[in-house]
Parts: sequence; C-alpha cells; structure tokens
Amino acid sequence: MAPAKRLAALGLTAVCLYLLWMTGGFPGLRETVARSIEAGRMKNVTVSGGEAVPEATAPPEESETPEGPEDPEPAAEDSGAEPIELLPAALWAEAAPAAAVLDSGGEDVRETTIQGGLQIKNATRYPVDVAQILAQGPSVRLPAEGAQILIVHTHGSEAYTQAGLDRYEANDSARTEDTEYNIIRVGDELARLFEEAGLRVVHDRGIYDYPSYTGSYTRSGEAVERALEENPGIAVVIDLHRDALGSDDVIYKTMAEEDGVCASQVMILVGSDDSGLEHPNWRSNLALALYLQQAVDAKHPTLMRPVSLVRERYNQHLTGGSMIVEVGSSGNTLQEALAAIRLFADGAAPALAALVEEAPPAIGEEPATEEAAE
Repeated sequence: MAPAKRLAALGLTAVCLYLLWMTGGFPGLRETVARSIEAGRMKNVTVSGGEAVPEATAPPEESETPEGPEDPEPAAEDSGAEPIELLPAALWAEAAPAAAVLDSGGEDVRETTIQGGLQIKNATRYPVDVAQILAQGPSVRLPAEGAQILIVHTHGSEAYTQAGLDRYEANDSARTEDTEYNIIRVGDELARLFEEAGLRVVHDRGIYDYPSYTGSYTRSGEAVERALEENPGIAVVIDLHRDALGSDDVIYKTMAEEDGVCASQVMILVGSDDSGLEHPNWRSNLALALYLQQAVDAKHPTLMRPVSLVRERYNQHLTGGSMIVEVGSSGNTLQEALAAIRLFADGAAPALAALVEEAPPAIGEEPATEEAAE
C-alpha cells in the first residue's frame, strides 16, 4: 500500500473510532465481539441446561484397541492397529448428553450404556460356547503362598476427563504421567481391594507408553516376564487400561446403571492365536474371563460390557490367567472409574479367592482329614 493510501486509511480508522466513542457504540461492539468469541469457545462443549447436543449418527467406535508387540503400532495416540467390529446397534443405549463437562478438549461428551451380561463379542474365526465354558469353569488356580496376581499397565499414561479436584498437566489428550490421576491410580485401588480380600498382589506401576507409545506392549511384556521370574506363583495377570470411544467431535463415557453409584463400565478383553502367533493359553484365559464376568454380573448386572475376544494375543500367552481389563473411557472422570473398579472388585475378588489352593500342611503336621475334623 502506498504511503498516501496508508495515511488515508489510518485517518479514516481514527475518525470511525472517534464517532463510536462519541455515540456510545463501544459497549455494543465489545458485547458483539465477546458473544462471538464465547460462541466459538463453547461450540463443542456440552453444558447441563444448555442447547441440545446434536444426535450421534452412529454408535461410538472403539478407537483404542491396544496394539500387540507383533502388530503395527498405531499412527496416532488414540488409534489402534485394527478397529474391532462395532457392537450391534441394539446393544447400545441411546446416547444422551452428559452433564456439564468443560474439560473434554472441545468435544461433546455423551453417556452410553453398553449391554453386556455374559455376551461375547467374538472377532475371531473360532466358535465359542459360553454355556459350556462356564459349566467347565476356569482351570487356573492361585497358589496358597506367595504372590498370586500381577497388575500391570501397558498404557500407564491413560487418564480421564478432568473434573472437580481431579486436575492434571496433560502430556497429550487424556494422558498424563501423574500416577495420582492416570490409570495407575485405578490400579492402586484394585490392588488395595484385592489385598483386603486376602489376595496377594504385585502392582507394577511403571509407565510403558511414554514418552514413546511405539513398543508399549514389548516393554510391558518384558516387565511381565521379569515379574513372573521373581514371583513364579503368579497365576493371574491383569493389564489394566481405560478405553477411548468416539470420533473427532464426539466422545462417549460408558455408564453403569447401578442404583446410588455413578460409575463407568468395565470390559474384559481376551487375545487368541487367530493372528497366527503361538498362544496355547487363550482358552484358559477366556474361561477365567467368563468366570469373572459371571461373578461380577451377578452382583452388578450393568457394570460389564461384553467380553471381547480378539485375534491378537497382547502378551497374554505368558500365563493361563491373563487378560486386559478396560475401566471406563476417556470421556469418563477418574471418580467414575474408581467407582467402577470398586464394583468390579466386589464381584471379582471373592471369585478369585475361591480359586486359591488349600495351604499345604506345615512340616511335621498331619494332613487334615474328615475324621480328624469330627
């Protein structure tokens, strides 16, 4: 712009500003600008009592299926290697807007309840007879002495929607290294509840997905192998995660419909050898998963999503009692996840305690017999 034209433009701007000031137009201009900024900021935030959130066009996608050590790593933090086929639409409750959620990163957060019970979402080519597996029961037995259960976190930085006093410095979307607010905090709670039930737990609080998400399962698998070498009696390995459901603009929080409790839902995921990798333990793992699913469902019938049986093995070939447990999703709050893990432990802890072998008699002590007991 030529100097003369630039001076003319500045002069015109000054005259306009003077007229606005003289006529009292500044407050109206400021209010218009503020409304515009606020509308943009609140565009994708669900607020209780506000405008209705647009209906979802499809059920949420399971966008965070964990990758296996032999599978390609996900290209993004919240995407998995192979998306699992969606549940039939009939299994999804109507997605309702969540109450005031202001820290979701700009997405709409909606509640959904996935009907589970004793169903299996089978992504493998193998037929599964749930009734027969439940009738046979699990083959896993926990030792009477020493460590029995390992809790580990392949994706330890997974966290939840910030709410209330649960605030953290995020490394990425719904991720933090702060173990007071990520999935490791939920693991602390599960370990405490299991130990209160008389079970002996090793809780690996390591973070294996940060700073590099790539290779998470390789690193956590090595940690599981070390734990098994140090504690050969460990019979059950629980890889504790939180899920991520939704799309770029809408995320879902799974909610159990239990009276008096505001809790997320829980899902058990079991790997198999359908990918072609050796995994002789997968049927034993599935039997234990269904056994725990049945025990929890008997007490809290809306807590559990269907058991997910997948082609990949996810380190579960290391024991005959391994599984992934997903507690809530990124749309849930930490308190909803903690409430869910308490409900899960309420059913799972007694079921696991029932699998503990009888303690061997002390040296020099005769084995107990029915006659001696009488």
